[in-house]
Amino acid sequence: QVQLEESGGGLVQAGGSLRLSCAASGRTLSSYTVAWFRQAQGKEREFVAGISWSGGLTYYADFMKGRFTISRDNAKNTVYLQMTSLKPEDTAIYYCATTTQWGSRLRVTTNYDYWGHGTQVTISS
Repeated sequence: QVQLEESGGGLVQAGGSLRLSCAASGRTLSSYTVAWFRQAQGKEREFVAGISWSGGLTYYADFMKGRFTISRDNAKNTVYLQMTSLKPEDTAIYYCATTTQWGSRLRVTTNYDYWGHGTQVTISS
């Protein structure tokens, strides 16, 4: 069993930055690929970025266009999402989740084993 807890969300102005954290407990994250998803109000949950168990491979949604960076520190059992040049359309609840899949399978929410409860990110214009 893995418990995931997201933090780092908040309210920032457009153009600003935030760094989200996903901390795990109960089991080491180093065995899993970890991804970030987001869900805006009234919309489906969408894939944002994923990182392999070692951190050597990353996979991003097309809309990222270099604005977001996913990273991990297995010694701290934590995965990060650095977000820059934030836009109002980035407003959503951001979730982290674990999987043993890779590639395009990362985009499918049913391929994930554990989810956090999410952290709210709000970008004002």
